[in-house]
Amino acid sequence: MTSTNPAGPDPAARPKRRTFSPEYKLRIVAEYDGALKNEKGAVLRRERLYHSHVKEWRAARDAGAPEKLVDQRTGPARPKTTRSPASRASSVSRPPAG
Repeated sequence: MTSTNPAGPDPAARPKRRTFSPEYKLRIVAEYDGALKNEKGAVLRRERLYHSHVKEWRAARDAGAPEKLVDQRTGPARPKTTRSPASRASSVSRPPAG
């Protein structure tokens, strides 16, 4: 019988999330805003962006908030806490208060 988990490393590496510098964001917003109506889609396709990217970057630029143009990711994931089966059973089988 074959295993569902192949032995060895995963052949398809997990893709890395792209990051954009504030200078790049400002340049793309300016280029997009200066493009003719039928050329805006070409800018997005060439840079592999969505219109929502440009909308968010334009809003941050218009708000005068350069710190919003910098990627601010959440902190590292919290470590998972493991509970013993006894504590899990006691928390599930508590009698109702009253």
